[in-house]
Amino acid sequence: MNVESPFAALLGALPIRRDVVRVLGSETHYWVYGPDDAATTIVISHGYRGEHHGLEPVIAQLRDVRIIGPDLPGFGESTAMTERKHDIPGYADWYAGFLDALGLNGSAVVLGHSFGSMVTATAVSTGLVRTPKLILVNPIAASALEGPNRFLTKGTVLYYRLAMALPEKAGHWLLDNWLVIRFMSLALVKTKDRTLRRFVHDQHHTYFGRFSDRQTVVDGFDASISNDVRSVADGLTMPTLLIGAEYDAITTVEQMEQLRDQMADATLHIIPDVGHLIHYEKSREAAGMIVDFLGVGRLADETDEAPATRAN
Repeated sequence: MNVESPFAALLGALPIRRDVVRVLGSETHYWVYGPDDAATTIVISHGYRGEHHGLEPVIAQLRDVRIIGPDLPGFGESTAMTERKHDIPGYADWYAGFLDALGLNGSAVVLGHSFGSMVTATAVSTGLVRTPKLILVNPIAASALEGPNRFLTKGTVLYYRLAMALPEKAGHWLLDNWLVIRFMSLALVKTKDRTLRRFVHDQHHTYFGRFSDRQTVVDGFDASISNDVRSVADGLTMPTLLIGAEYDAITTVEQMEQLRDQMADATLHIIPDVGHLIHYEKSREAAGMIVDFLGVGRLADETDEAPATRAN
């Protein structure tokens, strides 16, 4: 049984609808949060092996803006791409195609989290996507092989290689193994709040196994360790908000500062006492920074906790 979300009341106050669009052969499912007539729309790109649910704790805190959250191809409810590889350039093409399909390329604010920071940064830096402002949460500022847990990353490489080498059924079982997912979750979570910890672990167990096939998830992992935002930073000239973490296991504060300095117009905020799960553990702080950066919208308060129609 899933653990009830600590953010359920705030999220339930938002109008939410779902839809689907075909992009590069992927039946891309997406969710729209907030009023359709909002002056500002944010389109998100979530992290590796996650889906649109992962950023809902941040979305739940925001009011008077519209947020669109697709499941990346091959994850959640979106099918894999058939016209592109599942690498960063392929996902960047998909993201641009998704914005084009919704008529939002050039007007929507772009937000990428973790793996999504590489997808969005690549799409924007190469000119595939135009945006007035860019937001990167837990940005991958350097290759995971150069990060603070580089030795754990190398062990993870062997794990994914083994998953591909095994017969398909066994390989899929390894990729969705409960103990492996729990180990990963324990390595990332920092909060001491027991209720929030249970929720985070439940989220990982619920959604990390929702991938279309073994090849796609392994290709995604290879992409995640072979790319970083730093390599495309020179092409990111629009106002950019970087929201980093003091104890990020993938990217150090120094690396994020170097990324900021490489960009033309970037502001970096480091949130203390959190790691690579800002979207779960410091969602309200992140939402407040987004509101301040955009200069529109507001943070939710207790009066916003009212029933609303939800599309699951």
